[in-house]
Amino acid sequence: MHLIKTAEGQQAFKERHADLGQRLRSAFLLFDGNRSLLQVLEATSAMGISKDDILALVSRGWLAEKTGAAVPAAAPVSELQPPALAPAEVDEKSIAGRYQKAYPMAVSITGGLGLKGFRLNLAVEAAMGYEQLVELAPRIRSAAGDKAYAPLHKALFEAEKTQ
Repeated sequence: MHLIKTAEGQQAFKERHADLGQRLRSAFLLFDGNRSLLQVLEATSAMGISKDDILALVSRGWLAEKTGAAVPAAAPVSELQPPALAPAEVDEKSIAGRYQKAYPMAVSITGGLGLKGFRLNLAVEAAMGYEQLVELAPRIRSAAGDKAYAPLHKALFEAEKTQ
């Protein structure tokens, strides 16, 4: 099942509704219609998000099931777009490792932007985990440019090859 945010849900998110705490906000952001419920639950399991938490968001009308045809597999995608992680790739150890590798890079990139990136740098320093850093990735890319962003993208989204 693929869920998407509703207008009511986006408004509740924007207004920081009390029933949408920090844990649920992180999960809420992951529902883009491309990730399945299972993928989001696996990605947020370390935060203690359960299926019941998500179903509560659905019952409030903040999330709804995606309708319509799926995006074709051959659709063109930018080279630096975050890939959808396969369920096998999403484990707590991998996510923690990616965060530990990517966080100093993100701080360095945003810190090098000077006053232009001051607020973004504060947001990166406040990021408490992988999901929050991923949420900031598009803003970092936009502010720093593709060339400076590429190593951070690799640290956040590309799986380590072990031999």
